[in-house]
Amino acid sequence: MKRFQPTVLVVLALAASSMVSLGEDPATAFAKELVYQKQDVDTWLNGKNRFAQYSSGFGWLLNNSLTKDGADGSACRYTYNDGGQGCRKMINHADKPCRINTYGNSFTQCHQVSDGETWQEVLAAHIGEPMRNFGVGGWSVYQAYLRMLREEEKTPADYMVFNIYSDDHYRNLDAWRSIRVTRMEGGFGEVTLPYVAVNLDKNTFIEHPNPCPTPESVYNLCDVDWVLNRFKDDFVFKMMLMHRTAATAKTDSRYDDLKKLSTTFGINTRVDNAAAFSEQAWKIHLDAALFATEQIVERIEKFAKENNKRVLYVLSYNSYEIGRMLKEGERFDADFIQYLEEKGLPYVDLMQEHVEDYRKYSCGEEEYLEQYFIGHYNPRGNFFHAWSIKDEVVDMLDPKPESYK
Repeated sequence: MKRFQPTVLVVLALAASSMVSLGEDPATAFAKELVYQKQDVDTWLNGKNRFAQYSSGFGWLLNNSLTKDGADGSACRYTYNDGGQGCRKMINHADKPCRINTYGNSFTQCHQVSDGETWQEVLAAHIGEPMRNFGVGGWSVYQAYLRMLREEEKTPADYMVFNIYSDDHYRNLDAWRSIRVTRMEGGFGEVTLPYVAVNLDKNTFIEHPNPCPTPESVYNLCDVDWVLNRFKDDFVFKMMLMHRTAATAKTDSRYDDLKKLSTTFGINTRVDNAAAFSEQAWKIHLDAALFATEQIVERIEKFAKENNKRVLYVLSYNSYEIGRMLKEGERFDADFIQYLEEKGLPYVDLMQEHVEDYRKYSCGEEEYLEQYFIGHYNPRGNFFHAWSIKDEVVDMLDPKPESYK
């Protein structure tokens, strides 16, 4: 089964169309395309980015904003406590003690809906007690784990909902997001971040801090030599460089590189053409990404056990992946689902929730998904999310919330 993530497929298509200069080292050419201009870094560090702000420990945190990215062309109000350092604004039952913290990505943050329309607020209104929302758009599972460690010291909760989105697995391995994804205007989500390095063959997992740990160090991303020296041996840099040159590789040298990398990550294969080259590279990337998430989950569980907490995992997906599942019955993360099952960890699979929900409809997949998605979940999608996990949230709470006593 081909388990490809649509985000990285788009990157592959873009990379394949970008040809390196004749006679120029491919790695150097790639590094030249990645570097920032000084004014880009100035804008980022001066707090002029609409969405996000620099964070040494996490890569970035969010800014308060009013952005026209909601349903029907509406503007969404995003409000975060403590100038973006805290959780998203709590509305329902905010005056009551909070015993549920939620962590994760933009599907946790609830991008593209206003403060009161998040799935956390839907659930808070229903169960009669508040939920903190520590989600940040573009974050990996590893970044969310690091924030969990910080927030559970500052504002601890007995229960945690940990949200994992499709691309979060790959994000674990990103040292600089721009290496893998097309840079958005303003650099939001494409800066350096804490990451992990894994080796499937040796079963190793190594945590790394943000490559640019101070505001001043971010200017290193404007220096081609620094970028090349810092990232030339980076796993994701090598992967994307391979894809860039796969279509035009005429010698065995590039194939030899992939074979070596395959062996390093515990995958032995014969690669004899460009298509097989890229396909096998994505398999290596996916397996490494899923392994990284599994290792992070192990650490979350260890932390929860040591601190007498309970965790519910929620798996989120974009409309493309859900539509692919509805049409073809295939998913890229079957191995991770198997891992959760084997470990006996409580989780809600929103892809499967949509599969079951779709059976109630007679329309096509696209028409069905338009009810819930505008990129991220719209308000109706957030209600779907909330109702899909409601029973599991209520079941894990002890004592039960006031509406279920």
